[in-house]
Amino acid sequence: MKAIGIRDSNHMRDFTVMEIPIPELDDDEALVRIRAVGVGIHDRWALPPNPRFPFAIGLEGAGTVEKVGSGVVGFGPGDRVMFSSMPQAKGGTWAEFTAVPANLLIGIPDDLEFTEAAALPIAGTTALEGIKALSLAHGSTVFIAGASGAIGTLAIQLATQRGYRIAASASTINHEYMTSLGAEQAVDYRDAHWVQHVLDWMPQGVDAALAIQPGTGTASLPVVRNGGKIVTISGDQVIPERGIQVEQITHHPETRQEISQLAADVAAGRMRVVIDRAYPFEEGLRALEQSATRHARGKIILTLADH
Repeated sequence: MKAIGIRDSNHMRDFTVMEIPIPELDDDEALVRIRAVGVGIHDRWALPPNPRFPFAIGLEGAGTVEKVGSGVVGFGPGDRVMFSSMPQAKGGTWAEFTAVPANLLIGIPDDLEFTEAAALPIAGTTALEGIKALSLAHGSTVFIAGASGAIGTLAIQLATQRGYRIAASASTINHEYMTSLGAEQAVDYRDAHWVQHVLDWMPQGVDAALAIQPGTGTASLPVVRNGGKIVTISGDQVIPERGIQVEQITHHPETRQEISQLAADVAAGRMRVVIDRAYPFEEGLRALEQSATRHARGKIILTLADH
């Protein structure tokens, strides 16, 4: 089968298009025929401790179940599924087929396209858990730092659903886009006066900030009120001040069910999935390069033709 990844241990960051064997299944796994792949910065470095070379990269995808192991219940051939996983020794989603632990599979609503489904597992889980960690009441104010990418696109909409008032940062070209998703105030992080613009909107500071992009946690401190909260998604280490609480997101098992509801909301038009660009699989290396810029509007996707 076609795959994109690493040929051997001597070329650990030399990604290439290659032919590799279809993986064998364990009893608790499903073989998924991949139709769309979610692309992220993590695809460059997320490897298991014991990869089997040649190794297909990738953590996130959507497609149809081809077959299942003898211990799998609840899913069978032909089922439309999406998923994300930790790096697997057998390889990941940048391939025509991948072996997935069946307990990671999430059904796709009939009205949801594979390209949309592939955009949800990682960004959706992260956005849901980031918003959950804010622990805010209806009417609270939030600053979302680095909000035009895949996570921010969903976080703005989820925050709006919960009745939060939102300021968000991204380059100026994305301001109208962010306000169309629900942000009241949009600022350019490259503007030397962006902090003042947020404080002009909310003079006492916002109740909380959701720091998505690396380096935005500490940068967000000046716009958070005394005793507020910063939730970091990128893992930034932030030194608290003025009684501000700093948290990193944590993963909760129940979020898998919330992803199913998020997918249903997208299928019903209550939420938007924004695809920056869908690359054909053969152009996967270009997609990887674009993801490294961290300047995508929404999600980058790879698509695989029917095969």
